[in-house]
Amino acid sequence: MPNRRLVTTGLLAAAALPSLAWAQARPTRIVVPFAAGGPIDVTARLLADAVKDSLGTVIVENRPGAGGNIGVSQVAKALPDGLTLGIATTASHGINPWLFKELPYDPVKDFTPITQMLRVPNVLVMNAEAARRLNIQSVHDLIAYAKANPAKLNYGSGGNGSAGHLAGELFKNRAGIFALHIPYNGANPAQLGLLSGQVDFNFDNLAAAAPNIRSGKLKALAVTSTQRTPLMADVPTVADTLPGFEIDTWWGLVAPAGTPAEVVNRLNAAFTAALNSAEVKQKFASLMAEPAPSTPAQFAAFMQRERAQYEKVVKISGAKVD
Repeated sequence: MPNRRLVTTGLLAAAALPSLAWAQARPTRIVVPFAAGGPIDVTARLLADAVKDSLGTVIVENRPGAGGNIGVSQVAKALPDGLTLGIATTASHGINPWLFKELPYDPVKDFTPITQMLRVPNVLVMNAEAARRLNIQSVHDLIAYAKANPAKLNYGSGGNGSAGHLAGELFKNRAGIFALHIPYNGANPAQLGLLSGQVDFNFDNLAAAAPNIRSGKLKALAVTSTQRTPLMADVPTVADTLPGFEIDTWWGLVAPAGTPAEVVNRLNAAFTAALNSAEVKQKFASLMAEPAPSTPAQFAAFMQRERAQYEKVVKISGAKVD
């Protein structure tokens, strides 16, 4: 195995080379900790293609399993040479530190942030027929119905400790209502449960829910970002009714801890330029995703805030994975 010190020394020298020469000499891989075909994988591949002129060949490798922990831990153990990057997600760097008793990585000490990639607002949706039948057209109506009809509502999610589960528990806590949680084995089965009327409402990823919202099968009550999203501007926010409510889905790029600052800055410049390009913005918008380029320091601070929030939310939910 190459000596880390020699690799780092060589990398510092390479950092001084012109961009094209550095790119040709040093192909890069992005480890996606989820299966191919999902939104994280698709956006990683779009971004990898967008930076090929500045970084050269960028290969996306899928390493799914254990809620993202397997792929993320591989990045943590990689050489800090700028060749191996990973996708940090809401789950891996926000939720999992509090959900799992033990992790094969430290979300802070084992990584160097590069940039946040994007955010995808979550959306509070109801089965449209159920919304009409119960006369629920807003977040206020949902809360009022739940208070007037204790224990009559339920909601679904992709499983215990999933983003949808935690959003539902935070909503219940902030609204002072009760709704029975029905966990499914994944986000797609949870959405099918909502469409079939097995559950009354879900907190779903906007990208996943949008087609059924547009077709009229689902009623969008509110998005979970603090501001309305331009991706669906006519939908209000939960925060309009419950001030301060915010719980979005996000992901970004990280490198192993110890990656030299010169390399981090070069990677950040390449990826943020791509994220700010009109072409990438248009492609991400088609996926109901909003680019969110940042400096490494901004991304580090953002992830710290997310961990602090999810520590409280996981405690409220009582969810644990041993």
